[in-house]
Order: sequence, then structure tokens, then C-alpha cells
Amino acid sequence: MPFVKNANQLSVENNAYPITLQRTCITMIIKQLWTGNSYRNFNYLVVCSETGETAAIDPLDHKQCLNTAKENGWNITKVINTHEHADHIGGNEVVIKSTGASLLAHSGSKDSINGINIGLNDGDIVKLGNTVELEVLNTPGHTMSHVCLLSLGDEKALICGDTLFNAGVGNCHNGGHPEELYSTFKNKLALLPDDTKIFPGHEYLSNNLEFTLDREPSNKKARKLLETARNQDPNSPLVTTLGLEKDINTFLRLENPEIIEQLKISFPNLAENPDPKSIFLKLRELRNNW
Repeated sequence: MPFVKNANQLSVENNAYPITLQRTCITMIIKQLWTGNSYRNFNYLVVCSETGETAAIDPLDHKQCLNTAKENGWNITKVINTHEHADHIGGNEVVIKSTGASLLAHSGSKDSINGINIGLNDGDIVKLGNTVELEVLNTPGHTMSHVCLLSLGDEKALICGDTLFNAGVGNCHNGGHPEELYSTFKNKLALLPDDTKIFPGHEYLSNNLEFTLDREPSNKKARKLLETARNQDPNSPLVTTLGLEKDINTFLRLENPEIIEQLKISFPNLAENPDPKSIFLKLRELRNNW
């Protein structure tokens, strides 16, 4: 079925209430599901509002994904994994057995994710029903076979797995590489529109803001946001935009003089005028042990 190129509304739902961008009609629903586990995972259901066709993204909490779809009359036809880690693929088997859904994941993860039906590559388009198109972005770094999903249409949303978090970035401990992560940020994520809404794979906002303030104590916006983030209900969390991330996320503020001066304290051998890549890599190194 054709996708509505001039889609004019995106509905973002969480467990507590809908966040709706008002225009004229709903074309896509993003249901953000808080798992409540020790890893603080988010799972997602992306839904065509006209047909109810649904993609379950990283459905670790398979019971919640299946129950939520059933309660709303949505039909899960696709399971999409952003990457191969167990806390993102652990619910695949149950969801697929229950729905007959196809499994989509990075084409390079066929040896690490069982049962892939469709391998995804950069620039591929995943369609749901009449109204939803998700562009596949190849985003290596956290792992080398990682994808983010960018909604197309008037309203942009990025489901970003463990590449970009609210106020932070993913680590590279288990199959990733920090230089690749930097390249992903420079060449892909930083180029997206500032109004792109950010939907990460985990809820780490408070801790990440504290790292920002450790690196940039004068960041008033991060400090003010931390006051509310500490008490936020993860069932109805803040949905940031890329523009806000550029104000509060240290890894998107690589030319900030205060951040650079703080880095020189931690790394006395850092060049007088370090390039952005060097700053990113040193920040990631600090964050590993912070």
C-alpha cells in the first residue's frame, strides 16, 4: 500500500497518556513501553493508525508488547531489532510465535540474531500499513551491526536503540568501536533536523545529565532539566528532540570551551586545540568509568 508522503501528524503514546502533535489527523503511533527491568529498557510498538499494522522494536518484554497490541487491536506483523544484544532480542521468539511476524535486523547480524527474515541495510525503507515509512540508518559504534529507524513524513522521530540516549551515547564494550560511534554521530545523527524526536533503548536521563554537568558545570539547561528528570515517571518519560540534545548532551557539544578545558584537566597531554573526534573519544573514555 502507498505511504502518505505528506503525513501530517505523529502521535507518540506512552503508558500514561498520549503526546500528540496537533495538526489534522493521526498517521503514526509510537507506543513507548517501559520494561521496569534492571537494565531500564524501553520497547516500542510503531503503528499505522489506519490499518493497525504494527512493528515491535526490540521487544524484550514480550508479554507487555503482545498485551498492548491486543488491547488496542493492533496487528504485529514485523519484529525489528536495532542490534544483537540479549536485552534487545530476548523477546523475539515469543512475539514471532504468537503473531507470525517477520524478523528484520541489520544484514550483518545474521550470525548473531537467529531467524532473520529480512536483512536491513542503510537507506532501506520499512513500510507499515498505509501511513508509515521508517528509513533504516546504518549506525555502527555501540555494535558494528546496529540500525536506527527514522520516521519519514512531516514529523521526524528516531528510534535509536543504544546509539543515542537522552543526554548520552551508547558504550562500545560488547562488539562496538568508539571511532565508529563518532563517525555515526558526525555523519548521520548530527545532520538530522533539530525537531527530530528521540526514542532511545534505555532510560538513563538523570545519570547522563549528571555526566554533562560534571563536564560542563555551567550548563544551566542541563541543570534545570536534572531537577525534574530525577523524579520523572519512566512510564511517561520526557521525549527529547535532537535540538534539545545539542544543548544538554556532552557528546553533541564537542566545541564547547568549558568541556575542552575540563578534558585537559583529565588528559594533560591533550592537544591545545583538539579536534572534535579526539574530544568525543576522550569523553567516551571518561564515561566508561564514570
